Amino acid sequence: MRNFHNLRVWQRSHKLTLEVYCITQNFSGEEKFGLISQMRRSSSSVPTNIAEGCGRNGDAELKRFMVFSMGSLSELEYQLLLSNDLNYLSNQEFTNLNQQIKELKKMLTTFIKRLTGPQGRANS
Repeated sequence: MRNFHNLRVWQRSHKLTLEVYCITQNFSGEEKFGLISQMRRSSSSVPTNIAEGCGRNGDAELKRFMVFSMGSLSELEYQLLLSNDLNYLSNQEFTNLNQQIKELKKMLTTFIKRLTGPQGRANS
């Protein structure tokens, strides 16, 4: 088992989640149970799955939860695109959040490869 607090990928994904919560406060009230809820669930699912994977035994289990996190990032990526197209986000907000997602995907990809590879344990 690992301490998820020490993983940079968890720290960055937690930061992204906080930003999504902050930005969605400004969305239309009619989106409260729609897009706002979906974006918050998708974003919080990333650090949640990382934390859960760290609490499991073995690299195979950790890898499985990292893959779940990758899926949640892809969901959020689309939801941000939709939000931008609906003019709920400024172009700057969209660009910033989208860049964070790309960086997190790279970090997760590296982490997953390290868990799969012969070198074993990773500290991404």
